[in-house]
Amino acid sequence: MNLSDIVAEFDERLATDEFADVDASPNGLQVGPDEAQVEKVAFAVDAAEATIEAAIEADADLLVTHHGLVWGGLDRVTGRDFDRIEPLMRENLALYVSHLPLDGHQELGNGAGLADHLGLTERDPFGSLGPVHIGQSGSFESPKTADEIRDALDELDGNEGTQVFDFGPDEISDVAIVTGSGVDWLDEAIESGADALVTGEGKQKVYHEAREAGISVFLAGHYATETFGVRNLEELADEMGLETEFISHPTGL
Repeated sequence: MNLSDIVAEFDERLATDEFADVDASPNGLQVGPDEAQVEKVAFAVDAAEATIEAAIEADADLLVTHHGLVWGGLDRVTGRDFDRIEPLMRENLALYVSHLPLDGHQELGNGAGLADHLGLTERDPFGSLGPVHIGQSGSFESPKTADEIRDALDELDGNEGTQVFDFGPDEISDVAIVTGSGVDWLDEAIESGADALVTGEGKQKVYHEAREAGISVFLAGHYATETFGVRNLEELADEMGLETEFISHPTGL
């Protein structure tokens, strides 16, 4: 299949253009020619030496990741940037990246995938960022305890133990989700009336803010909460008739 056709399909499905003014990551094709033939696609959360090497070993023609190589511009290709980009070019391995579009997509995104995992219903976009949303909210059909939610989150690939600030009600019904580093949306969760915010990693101030507001916060790991999007894109690539492989490389964070 032609690389440009894959890029166009992913960009359209993820509404990539809608995030251009709010995302520091240049989403879409970050490394590669305009036209190339693709038979096998590798998928990973991060574009790094380890995942690039694994994609090369898998004989992939395209690597699709959530976190790319460029954030807000690239002035020089030296040091770490060179060590990551050089093998891509040497081995003719293209790199497609989807950061915030793959967080916020209401069907394919990380937030949607995590909501699926938790079994949330009555879902709505959550986590406003300018004109877009980067998360999802929903409700349990039957309220859950903090322990039950933690146990479900502990099942995630790469989770090394969910940290819980258990300041909300004993029975949790309404949950807001922003995967990765999403605690900056705690105030939005509070304003929405959510009983809990589920995200990946936290900041010091969140403990007191959550305690004072009477809302629970679950920190399930940045990596662990962001495997859903690339796995959903892998399923889409399978439907397109491409050979695929998922590269699991948890960071413990």
